Amino acid sequence: MIAGRTMAGSAMNRRIAVRAAIKAGVLGVFIGMIPLLGVVLTGALAVYFYRRESKFVLPVALGARLGGAAGVVVFAINALFAVLTILFHAQQEYIDDLQKIAQRYGVNTATPQFQASIHNLFTPRGLASFFIISLVLASIGGALASRFMRPRNTRV
Repeated sequence: MIAGRTMAGSAMNRRIAVRAAIKAGVLGVFIGMIPLLGVVLTGALAVYFYRRESKFVLPVALGARLGGAAGVVVFAINALFAVLTILFHAQQEYIDDLQKIAQRYGVNTATPQFQASIHNLFTPRGLASFFIISLVLASIGGALASRFMRPRNTRV
């Protein structure tokens, strides 16, 4: 295998792809503290992990799929935390912690819009919205990473 070679066809090694998506998704939980950009970076990280292990550059469509898979992992981990928070009746403490973090970033947490969005995180609608946002943004990150990791033609 030659490093930086593009894949012929439209198949990727699933075993490597699953490992890359899980690694990127777990790291994405922490990277996700950067609003929106963190999820995009998670998708890009999955493509990077795939390329590092397989030595192949994914086509943009497969990069988007792999990024989306990492986004699903991020969602699943965050949803598990949300469910555990609700089960252990620690929802208010979690909301207070989120408000403290937002205040550190200069967000006005006293606005009704912010309060509503925080409480919306624990509803089925909020979880569905987070799923779609994670999937789409991580897919965009995976597609961009696939596009920019391609070897350049160095014709002289």
